[in-house]
Amino acid sequence: MRLDKFFSEMGLLSRKECAVAAKHGRITLDGKPVSRADVHIDPEKSTVTLDGERVGYEKYLYIMLDKPAGVLSATEDKRQTTVLDLLDDRRRKLELFPCGRLDKDTTGLLLMTNDGDLAHRLLSPRYHVEKTYAYTLRDPLLRADAERIAAGVDIGEKNITAPAKVESDGGNTGLITITEGKFHQIKRMFAAVGNEVTALRRVRFGGIDIDPELGPGGYRELSDIEIEILRKKAETV
Repeated sequence: MRLDKFFSEMGLLSRKECAVAAKHGRITLDGKPVSRADVHIDPEKSTVTLDGERVGYEKYLYIMLDKPAGVLSATEDKRQTTVLDLLDDRRRKLELFPCGRLDKDTTGLLLMTNDGDLAHRLLSPRYHVEKTYAYTLRDPLLRADAERIAAGVDIGEKNITAPAKVESDGGNTGLITITEGKFHQIKRMFAAVGNEVTALRRVRFGGIDIDPELGPGGYRELSDIEIEILRKKAETV
């Protein structure tokens, strides 16, 4: 890999900026200054520094975002704020995209990555990856309605919804866990039993819980343990 491509993929320097930085002695390769940006390196083995700070190579990036209400689960929109707009400049350059979607008014855990293969597996119904949401309803949820939703309901699709897990507090709030991701699915599931969702927040995805310290719009990179949990979920069929 060329040095300028390495810095570009890390979102730190454009290729032109890398050439200027190398010319001014700001970059070292394995302890020695480099003056050209087109030198080839081994991103896994070479030691690269910029202004004295080591730059580690990360092929893929995985970010947990606490999505606020009113923000689109998209990479760009000319009129409205997207989840990508919430990230810093460096991360916005890394071609990240949301792994799945949360409705504009739904909050909570949204995974953002540039690992297309893992994202595809996590979203594929074939892998049955669970997504848990905290819900608030207009009316208290009747036990019979909770049982109907858990068994699968008709939301106007070809098939009824897959079995879900419903944990009600006996009133109008609780948790629901699904393995699908149809358009407005949870809202349509509760509507199928004559109720209405007034608030929805994703609190868990693929075995990963939302970090309570983030707050609306906050984000952080996943830990190695969290990444491994997601990969294992995507390996089980």
